Amino acid sequence: SGNYYNQGEIRKKELEQSCFLLGIPASDVMVVDHRDLPDNPAVEWDTQLLAAFVLKHIEANNINLVVTFDAGGVSGHANHISLYTALRTLQEYCCFEIFIPFLCLECHVLVLESVNLFRKYISVLDVPISCLLPRDVLFILTEEETEQARRAMRCHRSQLLWFRHIYMLFSRYMMINSLRLL
Repeated sequence: SGNYYNQGEIRKKELEQSCFLLGIPASDVMVVDHRDLPDNPAVEWDTQLLAAFVLKHIEANNINLVVTFDAGGVSGHANHISLYTALRTLQEYCCFEIFIPFLCLECHVLVLESVNLFRKYISVLDVPISCLLPRDVLFILTEEETEQARRAMRCHRSQLLWFRHIYMLFSRYMMINSLRLL
């Protein structure tokens, strides 16, 4: 629930506001509040438990595409990396057809590429690099879409520390996202 600083309820509301701005109804937002999945940048979550939550959400909502972090978690955040690990685990089970053929047949997973610090903060100057490097999907947002993303980020007031303002101004992730199929 984003309760690392005891702001879980505030962060849930901020998430719903952000999603609303992006056209995602609150009914499609699932917030998991489980004692074994604490919001903490240093804690790796239990892979099997997290995979079970993700699979349940995929099946309940007939989801056919999941976008998540890669093994670097974009910022090295342990919770982000845990999401990647859980989806990777689901995929491995699927490939052996032991656990969840549903995921194999119906749901694809895209992982957001983690880039080095230089590329992360060169903003639009990363477009030529991103275009030249291998990837499965490349999103380059228009100015209007980038501003919409910034408005959605500003909904997360409790997390807008000084470095996140720099992130919103200079990070390539606000306008450029390269992804690969898991």
